[in-house]
Amino acid sequence: MPLFEYRCESCGHRFEALVYGAMKPVCPKCDGKDLEKQLSTFATAVGAASGRGDSCSYRTSAGSCSASGGG
Repeated sequence: MPLFEYRCESCGHRFEALVYGAMKPVCPKCDGKDLEKQLSTFATAVGAASGRGDSCSYRTSAGSCSASGGG
């Protein structure tokens, strides 16, 4: 069940739609079928987002790693 983001060419409305198989979504605002698929931003892991690439589950305000999450 991929979730895609679309922009309706008719009314400009942006929305997300779950797309099953060959299903073609329509605009929920104007029922338009002329849709442009948008690039989506995706979530990243904390280590990857910080560029550190480590497996630290919690960082203190100073940026050091704390395995317990207690600080």
